[in-house]
Amino acid sequence: MALSGTPTPKCLTLAEAKRHLNIEDDFTDDDQYIESLIDVAQEVVSQDICVSLGELIGKAGGLPAPLRQAMLLMIGNYYASRESVAFGVLVQDTKAYRHLIALYRNYSR
Repeated sequence: MALSGTPTPKCLTLAEAKRHLNIEDDFTDDDQYIESLIDVAQEVVSQDICVSLGELIGKAGGLPAPLRQAMLLMIGNYYASRESVAFGVLVQDTKAYRHLIALYRNYSR
């Protein structure tokens, strides 16, 4: 669900996410989980930039590449580290993610 209350169309496909994760097309055991990570990434990015992704898609004719990459980074991070702590290290977003979303952050909201 987008910030505006209307559903946002998928910004990434399952195939794109699987390519980013280096997962073969014929391995389908995690497809539902990866789909849920796509939904999570969209919602988190939307909230982090304080702009509905649907609004951005409408203006630009598609989601800008930096935000798509930010979502892929998040999906990769969550897929590799399914818990908030892995081997005594706190799992958090990367500097690259923060840099990419900062390009589109609406600081007036």
